[in-house]
Amino acid sequence: MTNDSRITNRDSRVEESPHKGKTGLRRIWNALSYSFDGLAAAFRHEDAFRQEVFVAAILIPVAFFMPAGGTGKAVMIAAVLLVLIVELLNSAVEAAVDRISLENHLLAKRAKDIGSAAVFLSLINVPVVWLLVLLG
Repeated sequence: MTNDSRITNRDSRVEESPHKGKTGLRRIWNALSYSFDGLAAAFRHEDAFRQEVFVAAILIPVAFFMPAGGTGKAVMIAAVLLVLIVELLNSAVEAAVDRISLENHLLAKRAKDIGSAAVFLSLINVPVVWLLVLLG
């Protein structure tokens, strides 16, 4: 390691979040708090996320009453939760892109379209998984 790389590494720490140094229970507590903040922000600001949470609130309990084994039920629930996870990531991409610039740009459109495509595929995945599990 040269002196230059050590300086670069040391200087790059200045750019890091001040919360990166937290360890142990404090780090876990902070992470949990940030996660709840993110869920609340998505629920408050993202119509699609609210709609998907509503559908998940119906489908997840329904999965418990379906004629499937434990693994099948887990896979059915995981497919529903995957939609929420992908929607959160898509919303994060959209927020970051919008933070950079609100003007129309080919790369911004591409990023948002790819995020939307990921949500679309996760939505298609739900009925496919449920049918495969239930029709076995």
